[in-house]
Amino acid sequence: MFTNEVIASFNDLEMLLYKYVMQHKEKVVYMRIRDLADESHVSTSTIMRFCRKLHCDGFSEFKVKLKLLLDEKPSMKVKSGQHVLAEFFERTQNERFTSKLEDAAEAISKANHVYFIGIGSSGALAEYGARYLSSLGTFSTYLKDWYFPIHADLHDCVTVALSVSGESGITLSHIHKLKEKGSEILSITNNMQSTIAKASDNNVSYYVTEEFFAESNVTTQIPVIYILEELARKVYEIRNRK
Repeated sequence: MFTNEVIASFNDLEMLLYKYVMQHKEKVVYMRIRDLADESHVSTSTIMRFCRKLHCDGFSEFKVKLKLLLDEKPSMKVKSGQHVLAEFFERTQNERFTSKLEDAAEAISKANHVYFIGIGSSGALAEYGARYLSSLGTFSTYLKDWYFPIHADLHDCVTVALSVSGESGITLSHIHKLKEKGSEILSITNNMQSTIAKASDNNVSYYVTEEFFAESNVTTQIPVIYILEELARKVYEIRNRK
């Protein structure tokens, strides 16, 4: 009901009313329009304009919609960690997956520098991946600032892009910018049919069932941690063979 576009359209008085409603939702659904006007220090006409912007014919319909919003209780059945690991190893522990890891490690071992990118939980793991790889002797950097200017020639670099869905617009635009400068792209995604996977030079996918809670993607990141650590170890082994 309260979309970004609707909130942006509020004037000062409507924004004041919006803040009051958000702080007293449970109380507002049982209030009369005059009571709300007195409590929020706005006029009834302001409340009616507010309701129309929310596509409600009147205050009564607004209260019904607000009550429905309150009654929404998102729930989900969370898988156990053991189930997640079993699913991951069943789908990926084969010669094809191992070969993809080895190819990715070979590419990283030849690079003069490695960059990690990602957003949200993937960003947190990208930072971990850069630190873990650096701990095993391959200096790596997590690019946290999406607008960081890049003017250098990156033909001797590898960028590791993390994305569960493989469809993050921000990550994809960052990939294009780095690719234009010559960086090789290695992506770690949940499936190889995603846009980011297809836009990459190499891809390692882990194939676990995606899970969502409300609007949040809560798909397990355990496989990503395994892949990052396994890659770092393989890169270490390759460089110490030379």
